[in-house]
Amino acid sequence: MNQLLGKPGNGECADCGAADPEWASYTLGVFVCQSCSGLHRNIAQISKVKSLLLDPWSSSEVEFMDSAGNNAAKAKYEQIVPAFFYQPKHKDCMLLREQWIRAKYERKEFMSVERQEPYSAGYREGFLWKRGRDNGQYLSRKFILSEREGVLKYFNKHDAREPKAIMKINTVNATFQPTKIGTPHGLQITYLKDNSTRNVFVYHEDGREMVDWFNAIRAARFHYLQVAFPVSPLSVLLPMLTRNYAREGYMEKTGPKHTEGFKKRWFTLDDRRLMYFKDPLDAYARGEVFVGSKENGYSLLPELPANTQGYHWQFGITIVTPERNFLFACETEESQNDWMFEFQTVINRPMLPQEYAVEAYFKHKP
Repeated sequence: MNQLLGKPGNGECADCGAADPEWASYTLGVFVCQSCSGLHRNIAQISKVKSLLLDPWSSSEVEFMDSAGNNAAKAKYEQIVPAFFYQPKHKDCMLLREQWIRAKYERKEFMSVERQEPYSAGYREGFLWKRGRDNGQYLSRKFILSEREGVLKYFNKHDAREPKAIMKINTVNATFQPTKIGTPHGLQITYLKDNSTRNVFVYHEDGREMVDWFNAIRAARFHYLQVAFPVSPLSVLLPMLTRNYAREGYMEKTGPKHTEGFKKRWFTLDDRRLMYFKDPLDAYARGEVFVGSKENGYSLLPELPANTQGYHWQFGITIVTPERNFLFACETEESQNDWMFEFQTVINRPMLPQEYAVEAYFKHKP
């Protein structure tokens, strides 16, 4: 079995790409990591798994694994994966990985195009549980995704004619947030409303339904971007479909005069937007900071100015922008280092032409 791991494709998990898999499905002929082996147990009628190190293997099982393997399984079960379909990695949430495994082996969605209808049709409607903006209660809301109209919208009443919100596909993002939302199927959808970010938190009891919505949003974004940037290659478009946040967590901040006391806030770094919230599940940010590039006068200091007062946490960060300095404090040195790394990554990246328009909006914001 160890010899077989050395064959091309077998050195990483067939489903999430994690290195050095130590388990295998002896009915599907794939080598998988421990985490994905647990998900294979959920489809026991199709996949039966064993440990490469701890379980006995018969010669016929070894022969089958030799004749199959990860590359052969990929060629069979991933024949026609749509370009927009999210293929999870080992760091992604359990829901995405389980539904990817079920889609491949149980539903065989990537062996025939007809089975991809739920997320590739360009139109989708259904009911999702949506968190109330002000009261935090989850209520059933009708959602409609229309690629033709270029919008995702939801309705407050099931028979309402006018939508409560219209989200333009060109500004929509979706990211699974099970820990933050407190449900394994929790999805955070964001869009720009008057150039400010609005958060919508939703979930559905059925994991497949939720992942289908996610991939339907990605499909609509993909087709929009193909029209908007007709000469851009897939390698440029695919990372733009949806994005996970570079970093989230608590820091302290002070106001523009640096004389107010520091307040603890929840921060989200979404590409070049650093947003802060009183509560992680707030619909709107209390404020947003644009983080540009070093060529445009943005820089970073791992400290606060010498005369700063009013902070409780000891590990300071100063973001220097052409207009003003933003002061933050982190609880631990590790947190400070992690935020510094993400900020520096953004600052080191040259700005795209469309980002200058966003920067201009922030500069002239009242």
